[in-house]
Amino acid sequence: MLLNSAKRYGAVAVTLHWLTAAAIIGMLVLGKYMTDLADIDQSKFPLYQLHKSIGITILVLSVGRLLWRLANVVPPLPAGIPAWQRWGAHGSHILLYVLIIAIPLSGWAQVSSNPIGIPTIWFGQFEIPPFPGLPVSVPFTHFMREVHENLGNLMILLLLVHVGAALKHHFWDRDTVLRRMLPFTNVE
Repeated sequence: MLLNSAKRYGAVAVTLHWLTAAAIIGMLVLGKYMTDLADIDQSKFPLYQLHKSIGITILVLSVGRLLWRLANVVPPLPAGIPAWQRWGAHGSHILLYVLIIAIPLSGWAQVSSNPIGIPTIWFGQFEIPPFPGLPVSVPFTHFMREVHENLGNLMILLLLVHVGAALKHHFWDRDTVLRRMLPFTNVE
């Protein structure tokens, strides 16, 4: 089933969720790795290009994912979940959507404001134009770098909470919260 139902997420939502999750986790690992490299390391430039290409892809996937979510029914949480957990789930999902869009935008803004002007070539295929209307200055570039890094760190914390909550629901509460987002599972 492609569309969401009252019991589970459909194939489109599940696919977008897991593609985005894998890309984000990979990007967080890559981002931490490449920023720790020495400036003279020859692998740094291609890693940054890869990071920027995946970031733009995540941005496009995330916008598609958000539009899909807004256009489809969201399966309700199981009835026995306390109100504070419902609020927490709702709030954390909003923050996840904000971050999966804000992190790539902040990275794009950082690159676009850099006076050095190194272009972003999407997987070696075509150039991504600079983010429109931004000042080109070293102080703004440094500011956007801090924003990008801090949002990434917030994403790491939020992912730990998100995964922890899903595992808690699956193994402790034994409800359908996790299974309704897993591919090839049956939700009764």
